[in-house]
Amino acid sequence: MQPIDFFAKPITTKLTWNDLDLPKDTLSQIHEIEKWIKYSDSLLENSGLRNKIKPGHRALFYGPPGTGKTITAALLGKYNDKDVYSIDLSLVVSKYIGETEKNLATLFDKAENGDWILFFDEADALFGKRTNISDANDRYANQATSYLMQRMELYKGLIILATSAKDSIDEKFIRRLNTVIYFPDTNSEEK
Repeated sequence: MQPIDFFAKPITTKLTWNDLDLPKDTLSQIHEIEKWIKYSDSLLENSGLRNKIKPGHRALFYGPPGTGKTITAALLGKYNDKDVYSIDLSLVVSKYIGETEKNLATLFDKAENGDWILFFDEADALFGKRTNISDANDRYANQATSYLMQRMELYKGLIILATSAKDSIDEKFIRRLNTVIYFPDTNSEEK
């Protein structure tokens, strides 16, 4: 693993799938993502769909803190021989006009070359609902959000957004996701 200009840090784990305490339906959805990681290239090539559908896979993991979202991202990387990078949103987002987009471009360009899994924790901070435009700041914030959506759709790898506040995420983002998985607090719900 190599550092990527301070915007992200690698995440790994010594845990295994057996260490996760998740309901069967949640695990089933996670294993569907694993199948995409393993077989998407051959499926797209053999079916002739490569030029007809958007590349990559975009997933949302949501639920209370401490329910296994980050560990699941690390396990997907571990068992599929992929580096997983947690994006440091405090370093990506800038108050200066155009800097957020520049930082995102750098991040996605490096990730594309590395075939990494990108993990956006507390995703609602960056993927939040867009505001009505009342001043120039709103216009530039919405512009950064639109740029992020475009880059996500072009990314050929796996992008995982994680949040404990799904309702705060822009609906346009949620519609562009391939998978939305709920991580319940297993101490309060039955499996």
